[in-house]
Amino acid sequence: MRWTPGGVSNDVEDDRNSSGGGFGGGGFGGIHIGIGGILILLVLSFIFKRDLLSPFLGGSIDTSPSQSQTTGRSSGTSQDPGEQREVQFVSFVLDDVQNSWQKTIPQYHHAKLVLFRNDIDSACGLAESATGPFYCPGDEKVYLDLGFFDELKQRFGAPGEFAQAYVIAHEIGHHVQKILGTEAKVAAAEESNPGQANAISVRVELQADCYAGVWGNTTEQRNLLEQGDVESGLNAAAAVGDDRIQKMTTGRVMPDKFTHGTSAQRVGWFKKGLNTGRIDACDTFSSTQ
Repeated sequence: MRWTPGGVSNDVEDDRNSSGGGFGGGGFGGIHIGIGGILILLVLSFIFKRDLLSPFLGGSIDTSPSQSQTTGRSSGTSQDPGEQREVQFVSFVLDDVQNSWQKTIPQYHHAKLVLFRNDIDSACGLAESATGPFYCPGDEKVYLDLGFFDELKQRFGAPGEFAQAYVIAHEIGHHVQKILGTEAKVAAAEESNPGQANAISVRVELQADCYAGVWGNTTEQRNLLEQGDVESGLNAAAAVGDDRIQKMTTGRVMPDKFTHGTSAQRVGWFKKGLNTGRIDACDTFSSTQ
């Protein structure tokens, strides 16, 4: 992805040196598993030999020893050159995504992105690295532990800067949903029909994928993408499909436990936004896909 390293965005809050030491995220109405949370819970289950996933996936997993390492970056300082470049990249993508939406939605206002290590308090409750990146509507902030990008690349086969950009754009997609009133409608629908909460959550997440694609379309128009970038983003979308994660963790697929959509659905909606560049193409709630 073509970008120029620069300063830190005014919308980034760096709390890495003040974060605590634990391992959970938020979403509509409160804490829930974020875009990469299930992936990281899988790794932590193997590390600590405890089944951390079954409450979310309806099954159990083998937590025998492995070569895995923890995802949270509990050591080091924010002055590490490698991390500083990551912070600059996050800043570039965050500003680019939000400036793009500001041109599309007249009432758009910026979200903040909080960098943390291990755990941090949010308006949605205690946020931990294990839940992966997430958006909290209560304070309109995206929370991100940079260690998630290592897991995305090394353990789940989704390397590349555009894969990381997809993650950020997806979370800002949830902010777009709040601004457009989707978040309030979803909260009301889940309260009135709790049995459909998972199905509704899938539609919410797929729409955020589509919104990420809408931004991706603007990067193509501005010649910011390099060869392999689109594939990198699609790989990231596929990596966090519910069916893929369930198969990896429990050995079987349980559609009634889906909260984010299948790999095919996530890739499909991301591509739809990427190909059309239109927000009205992202009506996942009326679609049967």
